[in-house]
Amino acid sequence: MATETKAATRVKAVSPTVVYTDGACSGNPGPGGWGWIVPDGPWANGFDAATTNQRMELMAVLEALRTLEGPVEVVSDSTYVVNCFLQRWWVGWLKRGWKNANKQPVANRDLWEPLLDLYQARAEELTFRWIKGHSGDPNNDLADQLAVDAVLRQGGRHGVGTPDDLGDGDTVRPTKNRDAATLAANPAVVLPGPDGRYSSAWAPTGPAVLVTGVQPPLLGGYDPNPIADAVRAQLVTILSAKAEVAPDLVVLTGLRLGAETLAAEAAAEAELPFVAVLPYPDAQLAWPAVAQRRFAELINEAVAVVQLERKLPSDARAAGQALDRRNGWLRRVATEAVVVWDHHEPRIGKVVQSLETAMPDDVWIVSP
Repeated sequence: MATETKAATRVKAVSPTVVYTDGACSGNPGPGGWGWIVPDGPWANGFDAATTNQRMELMAVLEALRTLEGPVEVVSDSTYVVNCFLQRWWVGWLKRGWKNANKQPVANRDLWEPLLDLYQARAEELTFRWIKGHSGDPNNDLADQLAVDAVLRQGGRHGVGTPDDLGDGDTVRPTKNRDAATLAANPAVVLPGPDGRYSSAWAPTGPAVLVTGVQPPLLGGYDPNPIADAVRAQLVTILSAKAEVAPDLVVLTGLRLGAETLAAEAAAEAELPFVAVLPYPDAQLAWPAVAQRRFAELINEAVAVVQLERKLPSDARAAGQALDRRNGWLRRVATEAVVVWDHHEPRIGKVVQSLETAMPDDVWIVSP
């Protein structure tokens, strides 16, 4: 028994170094920065004059692992980075000769390749963990601020301990979702502002995926719950995979309660631009106060808000007709669709049928 105890002591695992990483981009593409920090340990950041947010997320991880030796746990709010390792996307990439599942070249291969070489050489001592961005974790916030700091300084630096000269990342850069290229190509787009103005003069410049579907009664209720969480997670995975094939992808959502709100949250989590398409003004005023606040938060994260009609409908029938017109607009604009549907709710069944008529091979069903 004593021999077994000594042996167990000898093979005791070494605790990994935990490093938080993040990337930032002022516009997408645009000037960007990356940052990483070990709590109460070393930190570093760097700058790129013309890049994308996903490239900066990758650079943060790559530079951290180039610096830190031994077992390391990478904590990132990028599903693009973390899911590559947790879901082993990279295995398929290598098997297909750096082609993705749709047989297209893997985006950002020049960064993925050295990162995967490093990972394969140290696979037994590297782990990855996803964390929700801007959720109050102080170390995730520090990594974000370091990335923004690099953008503002247009250069990198490094040190040990907690930097005491960092600003608030949220106040000095556009939201990650704000796609400068999309806005520049669509100057008629009016972002939500103090005057509450919106625009209907908008069209995507590339692939646009519509996400719609059932409302809260079929998603576990109106409060946070495991069913809604699971659907959101599925949407994040689907949208991230689609963005891997089409980096200029934009997500379309009506922001109604249920699947459409989850769509905006999933797009934000996957760091994809989303556009809110509203049939008429102030539809959210009938919602509970908590839901109205969440609606306002998501409106402010959208790259654009499209409002198709200027006036409130006079009654429920007119509201339904306005919603039908909005759905028709979405069918014309979207290049593909993801529908959250239980295969029973008849109203969503009709939506699925109309979408499949408009785009026969590009409608995907997610079951709650």
